[in-house]
Amino acid sequence: MITTVPTAPSALPPPLVRLRLAPHGALPRRIDGVWWPYSRDLLTQLPKMLAALPRAWGDITGVTVDAAAWSAAPGRMFVANQVVRLHKAPASPHAPDRVVLLSPGLGRWDLQVIPPEATKEAAALLTATALDDGRPGAGGEARLPAPTAAAGPRGRVGPAGRGTHAPRW
Repeated sequence: MITTVPTAPSALPPPLVRLRLAPHGALPRRIDGVWWPYSRDLLTQLPKMLAALPRAWGDITGVTVDAAAWSAAPGRMFVANQVVRLHKAPASPHAPDRVVLLSPGLGRWDLQVIPPEATKEAAALLTATALDDGRPGAGGEARLPAPTAAAGPRGRVGPAGRGTHAPRW
């Protein structure tokens, strides 16, 4: 005899990627976005984050991370039919816990990494602080982030889930 147990209704699943990019502007920024991974497992978290990036960022072929902050990872990964080189470097005192993304011919983007174990409140404060850059009108107030969420795997590294409704984290 097979018995089925009804499952309790669950809350909405968390977004695949907790990522918030800085608004476009004419002035250069020191931080281009904030990423809040679910774990320090780079092999699991990095492909999801790369898939959530905007198309305008192009094909990300190089990623530099803090060697001490992430789990062991090979020097290269195959992500969405493309090789991505991983560079593990010591954390810079000027840029602690940052991920640097490189796209040949298009540029470099720096993402502040929020520790996976951070609370929602701490993540919101860190996000607001990182993306503020002291711009006029910001007033230094902490604002809740509106992260982007990837809808799923994409055909190449870089396309964003643009137009998707992103749940708050």
